[in-house]
Amino acid sequence: MKQSKQYYLLIIPVVIICVAFFLLPMVKLLWLSLAEQNGISYWYILTKPMYLKSLLSTFLLSFVVTIASLVIATMVGLFLTRYEFKGKSLLVAMLSFPLVFPGVVIGFFVIMLAGRQGLFAELGLALVGERWTLAYSISGLFIGYLYFSIPRVVLTVMGAAEKLDYNLIEAGRSLGANRWQLLRDVTLPALTPGLISSGSICFATSMGAFGTAFTLATNLNVLPMTIYTEFTLNANFAMAAALSLILGFITWLCLTIARRQGGSSLGMGG
Repeated sequence: MKQSKQYYLLIIPVVIICVAFFLLPMVKLLWLSLAEQNGISYWYILTKPMYLKSLLSTFLLSFVVTIASLVIATMVGLFLTRYEFKGKSLLVAMLSFPLVFPGVVIGFFVIMLAGRQGLFAELGLALVGERWTLAYSISGLFIGYLYFSIPRVVLTVMGAAEKLDYNLIEAGRSLGANRWQLLRDVTLPALTPGLISSGSICFATSMGAFGTAFTLATNLNVLPMTIYTEFTLNANFAMAAALSLILGFITWLCLTIARRQGGSSLGMGG
Protein backbone atom coordinates (compact mmCIF):
# COMPACT_ATOMS: atom_id res chain seq x y z
CA MET A 1 0.00 0.00 0.00
CA LYS A 2 2.84 2.40 0.82
CA GLN A 3 4.45 1.76 -2.57
CA SER A 4 1.18 2.40 -4.39
CA LYS A 5 0.74 5.68 -2.52
CA GLN A 6 4.25 6.69 -3.51
CA TYR A 7 3.43 5.96 -7.15
CA TYR A 8 0.33 8.15 -6.90
CA LEU A 9 2.43 10.98 -5.45
CA LEU A 10 4.92 10.67 -8.30
CA ILE A 11 2.21 10.91 -10.92
CA ILE A 12 0.73 14.12 -9.50
CA PRO A 13 3.35 16.43 -11.13
CA VAL A 14 2.76 14.70 -14.47
CA VAL A 15 -0.99 15.25 -14.19
CA ILE A 16 -0.51 18.91 -13.24
CA ILE A 17 1.81 19.54 -16.20
CA CYS A 18 -0.53 17.77 -18.65
CA VAL A 19 -3.55 19.70 -17.43
CA ALA A 20 -1.81 23.09 -17.25
CA PHE A 21 0.18 22.94 -20.50
CA PHE A 22 -1.95 20.70 -22.71
CA LEU A 23 -5.52 20.06 -21.64
CA LEU A 24 -6.52 23.58 -20.58
CA PRO A 25 -4.90 25.35 -23.58
CA MET A 26 -6.47 22.85 -26.00
CA VAL A 27 -9.91 23.30 -24.43
CA LYS A 28 -9.50 27.08 -24.60
CA LEU A 29 -8.45 26.91 -28.27
CA LEU A 30 -11.40 24.69 -29.10
CA TRP A 31 -13.78 27.04 -27.32
CA LEU A 32 -12.34 30.05 -29.16
CA SER A 33 -12.56 28.32 -32.54
CA LEU A 34 -16.24 27.51 -31.96
CA ALA A 35 -17.15 30.86 -30.39
CA GLU A 36 -17.84 32.61 -33.70
CA GLN A 37 -21.06 31.40 -35.32
CA ASN A 38 -20.66 27.82 -34.12
CA GLY A 39 -17.31 27.11 -35.70
CA ILE A 40 -17.73 28.80 -39.07
CA SER A 41 -13.96 29.40 -39.07
CA TYR A 42 -13.39 25.77 -40.03
CA TRP A 43 -15.67 26.24 -43.03
CA TYR A 44 -13.76 29.37 -44.03
CA ILE A 45 -10.48 27.45 -43.92
CA LEU A 46 -11.80 24.98 -46.48
CA THR A 47 -13.57 27.50 -48.71
CA LYS A 48 -11.54 30.74 -48.62
CA PRO A 49 -8.52 30.55 -50.97
CA MET A 50 -6.24 32.47 -48.60
CA TYR A 51 -6.55 29.96 -45.76
CA LEU A 52 -6.72 26.88 -47.94
CA LYS A 53 -3.64 27.94 -49.91
CA SER A 54 -1.76 28.60 -46.66
CA LEU A 55 -2.62 25.13 -45.36
CA LEU A 56 -1.76 23.32 -48.60
CA SER A 57 1.46 25.24 -49.25
CA THR A 58 2.67 24.57 -45.70
CA PHE A 59 1.87 20.86 -46.02
CA LEU A 60 3.56 20.60 -49.42
CA LEU A 61 6.63 22.55 -48.30
CA SER A 62 7.02 20.38 -45.20
CA PHE A 63 6.64 17.21 -47.27
CA VAL A 64 9.27 18.28 -49.82
CA VAL A 65 11.67 19.39 -47.06
CA THR A 66 11.25 16.02 -45.33
CA ILE A 67 11.93 14.00 -48.50
CA ALA A 68 14.94 16.13 -49.44
CA SER A 69 16.33 15.92 -45.89
CA LEU A 70 15.96 12.13 -45.83
CA VAL A 71 17.73 11.68 -49.18
CA ILE A 72 20.61 14.07 -48.48
CA ALA A 73 21.11 13.08 -44.85
CA THR A 74 21.03 9.34 -45.60
CA MET A 75 23.87 9.68 -48.10
CA VAL A 76 25.88 11.93 -45.78
CA GLY A 77 25.23 9.77 -42.72
CA LEU A 78 26.26 6.54 -44.43
CA PHE A 79 29.40 8.17 -45.80
CA LEU A 80 30.42 9.54 -42.40
CA THR A 81 29.79 6.17 -40.75
CA ARG A 82 31.70 4.05 -43.25
CA TYR A 83 34.76 6.19 -43.89
CA GLU A 84 37.41 7.65 -41.62
CA PHE A 85 39.31 10.80 -42.57
CA LYS A 86 41.02 13.75 -40.96
CA GLY A 87 38.63 16.35 -39.64
CA LYS A 88 35.67 13.96 -39.47
CA SER A 89 34.85 14.77 -35.84
CA LEU A 90 34.99 18.50 -36.63
CA LEU A 91 32.68 18.01 -39.62
CA VAL A 92 30.16 16.06 -37.52
CA ALA A 93 30.26 18.80 -34.88
CA MET A 94 29.64 21.47 -37.55
CA LEU A 95 26.71 19.48 -38.92
CA SER A 96 25.08 19.62 -35.49
CA PHE A 97 25.36 23.43 -35.21
CA PRO A 98 21.93 24.16 -36.75
CA LEU A 99 20.29 22.27 -33.88
CA VAL A 100 21.29 25.00 -31.42
CA PHE A 101 20.31 28.00 -33.55
CA PRO A 102 16.84 29.56 -33.18
CA GLY A 103 14.73 30.01 -36.29
CA VAL A 104 15.39 33.76 -36.42
CA VAL A 105 19.14 33.15 -36.72
CA ILE A 106 18.60 30.56 -39.45
CA GLY A 107 16.45 33.07 -41.31
CA PHE A 108 19.27 35.60 -41.01
CA PHE A 109 21.67 33.00 -42.48
CA VAL A 110 19.34 32.53 -45.44
CA ILE A 111 19.26 36.30 -46.00
CA MET A 112 23.07 36.41 -45.93
CA LEU A 113 23.13 33.59 -48.48
CA ALA A 114 20.24 34.44 -50.80
CA GLY A 115 19.04 37.91 -49.80
CA ARG A 116 19.30 41.15 -51.75
CA GLN A 117 22.89 41.65 -50.57
CA GLY A 118 23.70 37.95 -50.15
CA LEU A 119 26.20 35.67 -51.84
CA PHE A 120 23.75 34.51 -54.51
CA ALA A 121 22.92 38.12 -55.37
CA GLU A 122 26.59 39.04 -55.74
CA LEU A 123 27.25 35.92 -57.82
CA GLY A 124 24.31 36.63 -60.14
CA LEU A 125 25.40 40.25 -60.49
CA ALA A 126 28.89 39.15 -61.47
CA LEU A 127 27.74 36.48 -63.95
CA VAL A 128 24.64 37.88 -65.65
CA GLY A 129 24.34 41.42 -64.28
CA GLU A 130 21.22 40.59 -62.26
CA ARG A 131 20.86 39.87 -58.56
CA TRP A 132 19.60 36.39 -57.71
CA THR A 133 17.30 36.78 -54.71
CA LEU A 134 15.63 33.71 -53.19
CA ALA A 135 15.47 34.48 -49.50
CA TYR A 136 12.08 36.17 -49.40
CA SER A 137 10.18 33.45 -51.25
CA ILE A 138 9.12 29.88 -50.62
CA SER A 139 12.52 28.83 -52.01
CA GLY A 140 14.29 30.73 -49.24
CA LEU A 141 12.05 29.13 -46.66
CA PHE A 142 12.86 25.73 -48.18
CA ILE A 143 16.59 26.43 -47.77
CA GLY A 144 16.09 27.48 -44.16
CA TYR A 145 13.96 24.47 -43.24
CA LEU A 146 16.41 22.16 -45.00
CA TYR A 147 19.27 23.71 -43.04
CA PHE A 148 17.85 22.78 -39.64
CA SER A 149 16.24 19.49 -40.77
CA ILE A 150 19.26 17.71 -42.25
CA PRO A 151 21.30 17.49 -39.00
CA ARG A 152 18.45 15.69 -37.22
CA VAL A 153 18.37 12.98 -39.87
CA VAL A 154 22.17 12.77 -40.26
CA LEU A 155 22.70 12.06 -36.57
CA THR A 156 19.90 9.48 -36.57
CA VAL A 157 21.28 7.73 -39.65
CA MET A 158 24.77 7.65 -38.18
CA GLY A 159 23.47 6.10 -34.97
CA ALA A 160 21.51 3.45 -36.87
CA ALA A 161 24.28 2.76 -39.38
CA GLU A 162 26.77 2.05 -36.58
CA LYS A 163 24.52 -0.84 -35.51
CA LEU A 164 24.36 -2.39 -38.98
CA ASP A 165 25.40 -6.02 -39.24
CA TYR A 166 28.10 -5.81 -41.86
CA ASN A 167 28.18 -9.59 -42.06
CA LEU A 168 24.89 -9.33 -43.94
CA ILE A 169 26.46 -6.91 -46.41
CA GLU A 170 29.44 -9.21 -46.94
CA ALA A 171 27.11 -12.16 -47.39
CA GLY A 172 25.19 -10.22 -50.02
CA ARG A 173 28.38 -9.36 -51.85
CA SER A 174 29.46 -12.99 -51.85
CA LEU A 175 26.12 -13.88 -53.45
CA GLY A 176 26.76 -11.40 -56.25
CA ALA A 177 24.62 -8.45 -55.09
CA ASN A 178 25.73 -5.08 -56.41
CA ARG A 179 25.95 -1.83 -54.45
CA TRP A 180 22.39 -0.72 -55.22
CA GLN A 181 20.91 -4.12 -54.34
CA LEU A 182 22.73 -4.07 -51.00
CA LEU A 183 21.43 -0.57 -50.33
CA ARG A 184 17.87 -1.57 -51.22
CA ASP A 185 17.72 -4.99 -49.55
CA VAL A 186 20.05 -4.63 -46.55
CA THR A 187 20.96 -1.07 -45.60
CA LEU A 188 17.67 0.80 -46.09
CA PRO A 189 15.50 -1.80 -44.29
CA ALA A 190 17.82 -1.57 -41.30
CA LEU A 191 17.62 2.24 -41.34
CA THR A 192 13.86 2.40 -41.90
CA PRO A 193 12.76 2.85 -38.24
CA GLY A 194 15.22 5.69 -37.75
CA LEU A 195 14.30 7.32 -41.06
CA ILE A 196 10.59 7.19 -40.23
CA SER A 197 11.20 8.66 -36.78
CA SER A 198 13.50 11.47 -37.91
CA GLY A 199 11.38 12.15 -41.01
CA SER A 200 8.25 12.61 -38.91
CA ILE A 201 10.09 15.06 -36.65
CA CYS A 202 11.34 16.98 -39.71
CA PHE A 203 7.80 17.19 -41.08
CA ALA A 204 6.26 18.27 -37.77
CA THR A 205 9.00 20.86 -37.18
CA SER A 206 8.62 22.29 -40.69
CA MET A 207 4.84 22.52 -40.33
CA GLY A 208 5.07 24.61 -37.18
CA ALA A 209 8.36 26.51 -37.62
CA PHE A 210 7.74 30.20 -37.02
CA GLY A 211 11.03 32.02 -36.43
CA THR A 212 12.52 31.39 -39.87
CA ALA A 213 9.26 32.23 -41.64
CA PHE A 214 8.88 35.40 -39.57
CA THR A 215 12.39 36.56 -40.47
CA LEU A 216 11.82 35.96 -44.19
CA ALA A 217 8.18 37.01 -44.25
CA THR A 218 7.72 39.16 -47.32
CA ASN A 219 5.64 37.09 -49.72
CA LEU A 220 5.22 33.96 -47.62
CA ASN A 221 1.82 32.44 -47.01
CA VAL A 222 2.51 29.58 -44.64
CA LEU A 223 0.35 28.45 -41.74
CA PRO A 224 2.42 29.79 -38.79
CA MET A 225 2.51 33.26 -40.40
CA THR A 226 -1.21 33.11 -41.16
CA ILE A 227 -1.95 32.24 -37.53
CA TYR A 228 0.28 35.11 -36.36
CA THR A 229 -1.43 37.56 -38.71
CA GLU A 230 -4.94 36.51 -37.69
CA PHE A 231 -4.08 36.69 -34.00
CA THR A 232 -2.07 39.92 -33.84
CA LEU A 233 -3.06 42.10 -36.81
CA ASN A 234 -6.65 41.05 -37.50
CA ALA A 235 -7.63 40.14 -33.91
CA ASN A 236 -9.48 37.18 -35.41
CA PHE A 237 -9.05 34.87 -32.44
CA ALA A 238 -11.53 32.29 -33.67
CA MET A 239 -9.69 31.79 -36.96
CA ALA A 240 -6.28 31.76 -35.24
CA ALA A 241 -7.52 29.11 -32.81
CA ALA A 242 -9.03 26.98 -35.60
CA LEU A 243 -5.85 27.13 -37.67
CA SER A 244 -3.77 26.28 -34.59
CA LEU A 245 -5.88 23.22 -33.87
CA ILE A 246 -5.66 22.03 -37.47
CA LEU A 247 -1.90 22.53 -37.45
CA GLY A 248 -1.62 20.62 -34.18
CA PHE A 249 -3.84 17.81 -35.43
CA ILE A 250 -1.81 17.35 -38.63
CA THR A 251 1.50 17.18 -36.79
CA TRP A 252 0.07 14.88 -34.10
CA LEU A 253 -1.34 12.57 -36.77
CA CYS A 254 2.01 12.50 -38.57
CA LEU A 255 3.91 11.64 -35.40
CA THR A 256 1.38 8.97 -34.41
CA ILE A 257 1.50 7.26 -37.81
CA ALA A 258 5.30 7.45 -37.84
CA ARG A 259 5.52 5.92 -34.37
CA ARG A 260 3.33 3.01 -35.39
CA GLN A 261 5.09 2.50 -38.73
CA GLY A 262 8.49 2.77 -37.06
CA GLY A 263 7.48 0.14 -34.51
CA SER A 264 6.19 -2.15 -37.26
CA SER A 265 9.39 -1.73 -39.28
CA LEU A 266 11.47 -2.45 -36.20
CA GLY A 267 9.45 -5.55 -35.50
CA MET A 268 9.84 -6.82 -39.05
CA GLY A 269 13.55 -6.03 -38.98
CA GLY A 270 13.93 -8.06 -35.78
